[in-house]
This record gives sequence, structure tokens and C-alpha cells, in this order.
Amino acid sequence: MTERAGRLGIGVIGGGHVGPVLGAALGGAGHAIVGVATVSDEGRERVEALLPGVPVLTVPELVERSELVLIAVPDAELPDLVAGLAAVGAWQPGQLVVHTAPGHGVAVLQPALAAGAIPLAIHPAMVFTGTSIDLVRLQATWCAVTAPTPVLPIAQALVVELGAEPVVVSEAQRARYGEVVAAARGFATDAVAGFVSELREAGVEQPTRLLGPLIRSAVETALAD
Repeated sequence: MTERAGRLGIGVIGGGHVGPVLGAALGGAGHAIVGVATVSDEGRERVEALLPGVPVLTVPELVERSELVLIAVPDAELPDLVAGLAAVGAWQPGQLVVHTAPGHGVAVLQPALAAGAIPLAIHPAMVFTGTSIDLVRLQATWCAVTAPTPVLPIAQALVVELGAEPVVVSEAQRARYGEVVAAARGFATDAVAGFVSELREAGVEQPTRLLGPLIRSAVETALAD
């Protein structure tokens, strides 16, 4: 890969469904993925599949080597992780710190900001599978971005490099946004499971094949209306 203006060394914290996919997308946009921090076997397998050749590092090693740290961990783990790294002096002045939690804005990154880091919140509004399928789905996805006004264009540019579209959500409304995202995801999961169960009881074989086109077309029509 040739050097280009604006190329960043990116480290990913989290080997779940989201982190390695976003790392692969940013790597495909020309950035250098310096490593992924994950402790699970499943996370290591995802790294090998989506980011072959990228090393698995400890969190302190990764933060030390990265110009941009992408934190893709569950919402509940985020505050303690950010504060813990601040307590050991891990954050660096000028370092970009991005998290993907839907329910948090940039206030949760205050410990990193206090150390001179640049805080950004970017949440892709989609359900991830943790596979290469997600790289295609990102092309039709919108990302909620929250950041201090002077650095908001950086967050928006990163979203575009992911292949998605940015939509700005204010810090004050970020928690509400997260609640809506969680409700929509939970409703879809519960509704589909219920429909599948009822169709099976009605004797329909392979109910998911029937429901897929029906639900997709119904949702698309409702959104168009």
C-alpha cells in the first residue's frame, strides 16, 4: 500500500462483531491497522479472517502505537476502560479516540480529552455479523457522529471512508438516540422470532425464507411512507 496524505495508524480495541469489521473498512480506505486488542478465541479468529497479518496486542501496547484508537466494546465497559487507561497515563496528546457505543457521546471520553486526546463518537446504525458481509452493508448505512464542533469534520470524514453516510447527533441527544437504536433492534429480534415460531406451528417449512422478503419489503414501504 502506498503512502497517502492523511493516512493514520489505527488500533482497534475489541474483537467482537464490530471492531474488526470497521478496522477492515478503514484499512481498505488506505489507513494502516497496527493491531487489535482482544482476549477471546472468537476475536482472534475474526482478526485472522478480516485483518490477516494484523497482530493481536495488549491494550496498552495498542494505545501506545496508535494515532487513532477505535474502541468497539459494549456500552457498559466503555467508561471504566477509558478511565483506566487515563489512570495509567496511556492516552497521548493529539491522539484520536473513537468509540462506537450508540448510547454515549463524547463525555465518556473526558479522561482521554483531559490528557490531550481528540474525542469522537461514531455509531454505525446496523446490526453486525462480524464477517465480510458487513463491509458491503456499510455501503448502505448511516453513522451517528458526535464530536466537539472543531473536530466534527474529522468524524464525518472517517464515516465516509468507512463507505457510510454521517448524520450528526448532538451530545445532549446521544442517550436518547441510543435508546431508540436499542428499542428498534430489540423489537426486530423479538418480532422475527415470534413470527418464525408461529409459522412453524402453522406448518410452514423454512419460515425464514418466507419472512425475509416479506419483512424487508414491508419495512422499505413503511420507511418510504
